Amino acid sequence: MSELAAWPVMTGRAVRLSLRNLDALFISFLMPVLVMLLFVYLFGGAIQTGVDYVTYAVPGILVMCASYGASLTAVAVSHDMSRGIVDRFRSMDVGGGAFLGGHVAASTVRNLTSLVIVFVVAFLLGFRAEADLAGWAAAVGVLVVFVLAISAVSAVVGLLAKTPEVAGGFTFFVMFLPYPSSAFVPVHTMPAWLHGFAENQPATPIIESVRGLLLGQPVGNDPWKALAWCGGFLLVSAMLSGRLFRRRAR
Repeated sequence: MSELAAWPVMTGRAVRLSLRNLDALFISFLMPVLVMLLFVYLFGGAIQTGVDYVTYAVPGILVMCASYGASLTAVAVSHDMSRGIVDRFRSMDVGGGAFLGGHVAASTVRNLTSLVIVFVVAFLLGFRAEADLAGWAAAVGVLVVFVLAISAVSAVVGLLAKTPEVAGGFTFFVMFLPYPSSAFVPVHTMPAWLHGFAENQPATPIIESVRGLLLGQPVGNDPWKALAWCGGFLLVSAMLSGRLFRRRAR
């Protein structure tokens, strides 16, 4: 079976596995909604952003949602690698490209569903966008590229981790990353020693791009910075994943 023919089969398998893991699926859908309710109703009244807090916070919630959902790919890949199912795939001439590409594609489908849920709840809470159709398309495009990139990184982490439990530690890292960024508070309100990290870590240009595009505001170079980060993640992941898969699947 060629890589191209095996890829949709592996994608369908990964999607079915996600649907059977109802606990993880439910948490990936519910967690961002709970975080949004927490920040909007408990902290939002004390944080001044110049716009309604729900409108300010939604781009950060979207990136956190995508990060958490994509990080589950690390656990799924590590689970497959530790159960020997990959040996059966190899006996059927299914290569690492189709196997890992299936997991990344399934992660993208899962995350797009989660992002839709976040948008629906956000609109119910009062989120209002000023973007035209092109702005919406560009914002969603940035989010999709980010989901692909972080899913590819997660697949590499899954190949590196010896057990699914170790791979699960990556979930904590990607969930923490949006906090020291512009996701929930403006960067200038943070301690001065934190500005350099908050302004230059990957979450900030992605969040600022989505926020500016949805609110119809100038975005400057943020989209290019966001795409550069995501492109770098995809390139490094592509370079490492093939080598790691061959080493683990010997």
